[in-house]
Amino acid sequence: MNKGCLTAVVVLVIVIALGAGGIMYWLWAEENSADVVYEGMVAVKGDVILKSVATGAVEPRKEIEIKPVVSGIIKEIYVEAGDTVREGDLIAKVKVIPDMLSLSNGQNRLDRAQISLENAEMDYDRNKVLLDQGVIAAADFQQFEIARRNAQKEYQAADDNLQIIKEGVAKSSGSVSNTLVRSTVNGMVLAVPVEEGNSVIESNNFNDGTTIASVADMKDLIFKGNVDESEVEKLSAGMELIVTIGAIEGRKFTAILEYISPKGIELNGAIQFEIRAAVTLDKGEFIRAGYSANADVVLDRRTDVVTISESVVQYEGQQSFVEFYDGSTWVRKDVELGLSDGIIVEVLEGVNLTDSLKLWNQPKKL
Repeated sequence: MNKGCLTAVVVLVIVIALGAGGIMYWLWAEENSADVVYEGMVAVKGDVILKSVATGAVEPRKEIEIKPVVSGIIKEIYVEAGDTVREGDLIAKVKVIPDMLSLSNGQNRLDRAQISLENAEMDYDRNKVLLDQGVIAAADFQQFEIARRNAQKEYQAADDNLQIIKEGVAKSSGSVSNTLVRSTVNGMVLAVPVEEGNSVIESNNFNDGTTIASVADMKDLIFKGNVDESEVEKLSAGMELIVTIGAIEGRKFTAILEYISPKGIELNGAIQFEIRAAVTLDKGEFIRAGYSANADVVLDRRTDVVTISESVVQYEGQQSFVEFYDGSTWVRKDVELGLSDGIIVEVLEGVNLTDSLKLWNQPKKL
């Protein structure tokens, strides 16, 4: 390497070294510059609300499933989801499909009843003639009259039984029929999970039966949700909840806590406790069943108190303090704090509304 090249390399190294040194000095000077200006903020009057969040849904307090009392096929449906019904209103009509064994037994019973009735009427007619002729006493004739009347009742019962087996309703029952499915409560029809032509099973001791419709009072709603085990002991019946429904923007509903489950269940690896709260609706207001919702459980509240941001508070051991600007420098002032929601904290003593407080963790440079 000749002398000229060596000189150029030396000069380049010196330039790089000086540049690196200059940058390091500038960074050091910037870090230690006195031109650091801290942002300030003042205390304000406001509310502090300590809340716990529960996730869940808004549901009717009672949702009644309407089921048939006879098995068969849906012949007609008289309502659809969204209709309002009263107790006793028709929901659907079921066409009975008779069991062949029951049908045969019913027909045999009717035939035997007819034979007995015909025999009783013949005895009655013969002895009625003898009674009219004075051959037999009225007391002796009475047994034939009673036998005839019993035979008539048995025939009517056998005929009704056969009609029930065939059609699900007796001739003598009038408008009363097991094939007519009626609402058992007042409310709104939420769902009709069957269609005309579907087979349905009656509700009995061995199965729940087929649900033809579900009806609920949509004016009596509850929030049903879950809270974590770490917060359940902070709750008590009568607490106020603020319910927010994702599908309804800009509207918050008030609810009163009514129930806290005594037993927790494991959900997603955490123990959760079910809660239920009555939702308060304005007159004429309507909420659809099943909306997902969040409920802020108000654990504690302070109204119209002096508040500051948690970001201006500093701690030294157990003592909390702030720094306020006295016109020339930042001065420490001890404070006594009250309720905090994690962002805003209540100030009991030590801060005036006119104090400019240092946001100590947010410096900016001029």
